[in-house]
Amino acid sequence: MKKTIFYICFTILSGSLFAQGLKTIVLNPPDLKRGLPVIEALSLRASASGYTGMKLSQQDLSDLLWAANGINRKETGKRTAPSAMNSQDIDVYLIAEDGAYLYDAVSHVLNPVVSGDHRSLAAGRQSDVAKASVILLLVSDFSKFKSGEDAQKSVWAAFDAGIVSQNICIFCSGVGFKTRTRGTMEVEKLKSVLHLKDSQHLMLNNPVSY
Repeated sequence: MKKTIFYICFTILSGSLFAQGLKTIVLNPPDLKRGLPVIEALSLRASASGYTGMKLSQQDLSDLLWAANGINRKETGKRTAPSAMNSQDIDVYLIAEDGAYLYDAVSHVLNPVVSGDHRSLAAGRQSDVAKASVILLLVSDFSKFKSGEDAQKSVWAAFDAGIVSQNICIFCSGVGFKTRTRGTMEVEKLKSVLHLKDSQHLMLNNPVSY
């Protein structure tokens, strides 16, 4: 029992220490007037290869995350991306050079998770992807589904992650950024680094850069 309590305390303490030095990033309101018309953005949509590490501006981060899975109807709390039974199971983690953050759509902020550059874990065997300015990890929390067996939840989660990823792709096409949808990543290592729960499953990732 003592060992269990010690392990829990150590895990909580180590998590807070890992995020030490990172601050919550309060994002600008999204710019709802920017970008190309949706049809033109679709005509330019393509999976990018090759990325630059130039840091994204605060406004670009704000617009990117809001487009991915932000709240577009404040009165109901519903998102730019639909989800099965409005479960809102997809969490967006941002992996940057200085650390990893979790996007809080309600407050429109990035909350620090762990410091350090973990882009190589998100890149996996495709090492060139680690050069991207940021990598967005799409994580489904199965506990947010109110019904269904795990097999059904896996299907719903795949649908929901795919829609968020497509939001990212269309936004990037519309503003001239590079991205692509990927499934490759170091899943087990990322789960450990990000302190994910057993109910949280890494689904897809999108590297993004200018």
